[in-house]
Amino acid sequence: MPALCRDCLAQFDDPDLGLRCPACGRPSLLAHPELFSLSIAHMDCDAFYASVEKRDNPELRDKPVIIGGGERGVVSTACYIARIRGVRSAMPAFQARKLCPDGVFVPPRMEAYAAASRQVRAMMDELTPKIEPLSLDEAFLDLTGTQKLHGAPPAVMLARLVKRMKDEIGITGSIGLSHNKFLAKIASDLDKPRGYSVIGKAETAQFLTGKSVRMIWGIGPAGQRSLEKAGVRIFDDLLRWDKSDLIARFGSMGERLYHLARGNDRRSVSTNDPVKSISKETTFAKDSNDIDLLDGHLWRLSEQVADRAKARDLAGSVVTLKLKRSNFSALSRRVTLPGSTQLGDRIYRTARGLFDQVAQEGPFRLIGVGISNLDAAEGADQFADLLDPDAGTREKVERASDAIRERFGKDAIVKGRSLN
Repeated sequence: MPALCRDCLAQFDDPDLGLRCPACGRPSLLAHPELFSLSIAHMDCDAFYASVEKRDNPELRDKPVIIGGGERGVVSTACYIARIRGVRSAMPAFQARKLCPDGVFVPPRMEAYAAASRQVRAMMDELTPKIEPLSLDEAFLDLTGTQKLHGAPPAVMLARLVKRMKDEIGITGSIGLSHNKFLAKIASDLDKPRGYSVIGKAETAQFLTGKSVRMIWGIGPAGQRSLEKAGVRIFDDLLRWDKSDLIARFGSMGERLYHLARGNDRRSVSTNDPVKSISKETTFAKDSNDIDLLDGHLWRLSEQVADRAKARDLAGSVVTLKLKRSNFSALSRRVTLPGSTQLGDRIYRTARGLFDQVAQEGPFRLIGVGISNLDAAEGADQFADLLDPDAGTREKVERASDAIRERFGKDAIVKGRSLN
């Protein structure tokens, strides 16, 4: 059976191998019948934000680190020590404190995380051009046909990747290796942290037998409830449905469920998935009904969304307002514009109009603004607003302000409303 040492990267083909590597003596052997023939992988950094914080501050190494939260916010992520106590991403901070009173809450440092992410991406680029990032800390990789180039099968190169991440960047990651994206994603979650799991073609049906459909990535709580209502809780339940019946019940998702239940996933690792939306939100230390204060946040968020859109040369035709009440219930409104925009002024004015429709439903603990239905910025902001003849003048002012901030810094010009 093919085997690999994850520490010294030695390769073996001996069915009598024990748990320890004959070359280095460490208990790091990975053995699987299809180990050296699979090439679709999912790499997921382990508690990425928390790992970066512990790397940069060794005093945090053995402590339960929780990123985000603040006094009234939600948890962004948590290290595994905190997760053992029950802390989870998107959990309200007050609940995390009850579960983990000795937790160390650390405000997020996105620049540090982005820098570490770029280092990881550079290492992945050395392995294959076929990389599909899902976020700063995870990505699919297709290493098909790279064995001749690297002189080693994909399984070995992936082990080398996570070893380099640990040695050179100071963070760890988990690998899932399989014959398609669906199973590779599942595999990477099987043995975290520092895991390396393999699901081969021959064992696919047996592996899925009895497993919960909650393992299907991308199906949210509403989708889970729909499946449970239809009597679908494990993959075996899906196997009893005809494809036509699944499509009739669940629409286009029905066909996907039919194939996933059989371990089939024809999706390729896509290197050019477009950005679908740009958004920004903030959580308040105290619930607020102060219109002036909320208006100031609306402007700042709109300006930040616009800055990101301009940096990527994108524009969106759908503006979304997101609010969260004190009881954590969510409220959102959206509107489609007659054309696309990347202007902070237009995003703000549209979001403010949406806010005016629901302002009486506060107080609010969170507010967010976003644009979607994105496209190239060429031709954006060309639609005339007959009801707002000053829009063109404000656009010229905003473009001029952008040029000044680009030259002298982002604080060179600040709008009065953003000081609220």
